[in-house]
Amino acid sequence: MSTAIPSRPRQIGQRRTFAIVASQYNSEFVSGLVEHARRELEAISPNFSINIYEVPGAYEIPLVVQEIASKGAVDAIIALGVIIAGETAHASLIATAITNSLLQISLANRVPVIHEVLLVQTPEQARARCLEEEINRGTEAARVAAQMVQTMSSLRSLR
Repeated sequence: MSTAIPSRPRQIGQRRTFAIVASQYNSEFVSGLVEHARRELEAISPNFSINIYEVPGAYEIPLVVQEIASKGAVDAIIALGVIIAGETAHASLIATAITNSLLQISLANRVPVIHEVLLVQTPEQARARCLEEEINRGTEAARVAAQMVQTMSSLRSLR
């Protein structure tokens, strides 16, 4: 497990709009991701607006991300969920489908979609990545979203 997370990007002065799509499944862990992401966005972009959408499970995340992205009203979307692997291939199949879908949505709509739907082996791994401070993937997702918003804004200003 990598303990490195991106450093906090420079503060965004302009008003930016973010969406978080979060799974209700494994809510003990996902709520930690959401809270850390929200706090980090607040620190990076004090003028931010954030909408949080909850879906039943991780598999439903891409559909809601697609709907948000197609509206063109957000600067970035953060997808948050936790899948704990079991004894069958089901978790891996779900994770692969989500990964492929989120990439296609991002490319098709030209909006950053930050993928932090975690596939972990144990609840302990989920706890380390979702509830603790050192390697919190919610914090990481917010930093990546902010950096991508800044990068896309720079690229779009070249026109």
